[in-house]
Amino acid sequence: MTLLAPTLQAFFTDRLIRQRQASRHTITAYRTAWRLLLVYAGQQTGKLPARLDIADLDAPLIAGFLDHLEHGRGNTSRTRNARLAAIHSLFGYAAMTHPEHAADIARVLAIPAKRSGTTIITYLPEPEVTALLAAPDCGTWTGRRDHALLQVAVTTGLRASELTGLTSSDAHLGAGAHVACHGKGRKDRITPLTSDTVATLGAWLTERAARPGQPVFCTRRGTAMSVDAVEDRVAHHAATAALTCPPLAAKHVTPHILRHTAAMRLLHAGVDTTVIALWLGDESTRTTLIYLKARVLHQAGEIREVCPGNQRAQRQGAAQFHSPVTWYYAPSSSSNARFARQPGKIIRTDGPPRPRSARPEPGRARGASLRVRRPDGLEEHQRGDGSRLAGADQLRAFRQF
Repeated sequence: MTLLAPTLQAFFTDRLIRQRQASRHTITAYRTAWRLLLVYAGQQTGKLPARLDIADLDAPLIAGFLDHLEHGRGNTSRTRNARLAAIHSLFGYAAMTHPEHAADIARVLAIPAKRSGTTIITYLPEPEVTALLAAPDCGTWTGRRDHALLQVAVTTGLRASELTGLTSSDAHLGAGAHVACHGKGRKDRITPLTSDTVATLGAWLTERAARPGQPVFCTRRGTAMSVDAVEDRVAHHAATAALTCPPLAAKHVTPHILRHTAAMRLLHAGVDTTVIALWLGDESTRTTLIYLKARVLHQAGEIREVCPGNQRAQRQGAAQFHSPVTWYYAPSSSSNARFARQPGKIIRTDGPPRPRSARPEPGRARGASLRVRRPDGLEEHQRGDGSRLAGADQLRAFRQF
């Protein structure tokens, strides 16, 4: 008979902290998983957690706990697999220190992870972003703090834990304004700030008058906000914004939704997916493919709304998204505004001929440029005659669009 408590303590203090030097986020996630399992095991066996034996946590009990997570607590398959990973990690450690329980441990380690489906990400379009940023009452201290928090979250795409970990020393509001953060995976990165964000964050830091090393977003007592507090404030202001922007009422707005919103805003502005991955601190560029998929489906939905009864137009619009190159006009002056892309209308050059009304007339489209978008998210600008713009003109055309 081998008590679980000494092994569980050694796993956290010796294995995770000393040997693996796991981050505090990993330790917190593992601790939460085992706290839930010990409570469940105590209810099933009638024993106190300190009296549980390794043999009590057999494969049927672990399988029942995983089912309880999904059906009793309403967790998703991803959360269920994360809890199982924490259980597997401890049992793998116990296999080396308690070989007398090798058979029970092997059966637990044989429990597989459940396959989970993929969903389309949720993000906020510009009207909803504007409504959310206008929701906090800037006449109060809490409102000004929350307004700065939302502005930074939508601009930088920082995770909730990264927002709460920002200190006054991490914000650089001079030339090349940016915030530095130590994020997931122990990666340090620098995220640029827009002029609006610099003004909002600068006003908040001036009012905050924090010393170096103190948190940017704090409570009334001066301590850093918790992740739960950030989620609560975002949900509160989303409910307020839904009063003036009804589409927000159908969305569950969280700090991670704001992270998706920041990525989609960059993608719509023509930023390469590789840059977006670096901006967000993702592990690889494959993670950003979810934003390409979301943009394609969103634009396909716009075509169905514009042409609800025209099946031919819908098929042509859907086929357009799978073509090698997509073209549309981006005028560089108001005189060429008639060549601009219309909502729900895509102008193609790689397939059927463009409508005559969409073709530039000689001598009148000299200031217009063509914006080329490829399926991988890369975009470039070309002149009306088809020639490619130089580097400086590319940047100028991007800014004008």
